[in-house]
Amino acid sequence: MSVVRYCFSMWVLIIALIPVRLYAQATDTSGLSGRMIELDSFVIRSGFDVQAFIKRVRTDTTFYKSFKSLHLVPYKAIDDIKVLGKDGAIEASMHRVTQQEIHNRCRSMKVLEDNVTGRYYKRNGDYNYYTSKLFAHLFFTLEPKCNENDIVSGSLDIHGTGQLNKSEYELKQLIFNPGAKVSGVPLMGDRASIFDEGEAEKYDFKIRREDFNGVQCYMLQITPKAGYERRVLYNELTTWFRITDYRIVARNYSLSYHTIVYDFDVTMKVRTCQVNGKLMPAFISYDGNWHVFTQKRERVKFTVDLAY
Repeated sequence: MSVVRYCFSMWVLIIALIPVRLYAQATDTSGLSGRMIELDSFVIRSGFDVQAFIKRVRTDTTFYKSFKSLHLVPYKAIDDIKVLGKDGAIEASMHRVTQQEIHNRCRSMKVLEDNVTGRYYKRNGDYNYYTSKLFAHLFFTLEPKCNENDIVSGSLDIHGTGQLNKSEYELKQLIFNPGAKVSGVPLMGDRASIFDEGEAEKYDFKIRREDFNGVQCYMLQITPKAGYERRVLYNELTTWFRITDYRIVARNYSLSYHTIVYDFDVTMKVRTCQVNGKLMPAFISYDGNWHVFTQKRERVKFTVDLAY
């Protein structure tokens, strides 16, 4: 697989982990360089400080830290992946149960159950689908890794040298520092810069108080304005922040884009939980349909269910 195809497909797979950051000031009635942020009546009556909220959202590192914390704790994961054909029928699948163990500051992973159907693997044992390969890269620990940490110091980590590591670092920048022009994905331009001049005015921004699975949250929802649905990258970006500490409880994410070189339509959901005072990922679902020129289209659904 070429670096370009690898970077594109990885970007599509994990972009849902983006923590929201807003690049503008806000008051109770306006924000995002003068564009309106819609507030519900409860938020207005409560004297909610929109400017302070936006500042908290903008500087949030808890979501990034939650995924780094996965490297430090034991957990059991149930992974279910289905590759679909044109008619929606399953042409290959994998159901795997793994257990991550921690010993002497080193993590390792045991496979407790592994069921595969169809041509999930090639004859040489490699993955037959790019999404499967990238999924394994993100969620499977193939060999022990030691002395990791979940410290977030304001800058992202880069490991190793070479084009592939550079590209992965650029993808991490996209995931955890959105608002900048996408690097490594051709023909994207500034479409990902949804909080900046030129893109932000194409979206509606709403804040309201809402209960999510029994947790009182502030919900920030970003959707295209009427008439811009087919002219933007994001179909939805909705995040629930726990009122007591503004930690991210859940996120729904959808994006699509079409060019003559590639197209994708991806929907993802992420849910978190508290483990010994740490915010941790609890559930991830992915439903993606994407295609790169000269490559076979991939329609893949997967879920990751984590127990600590």
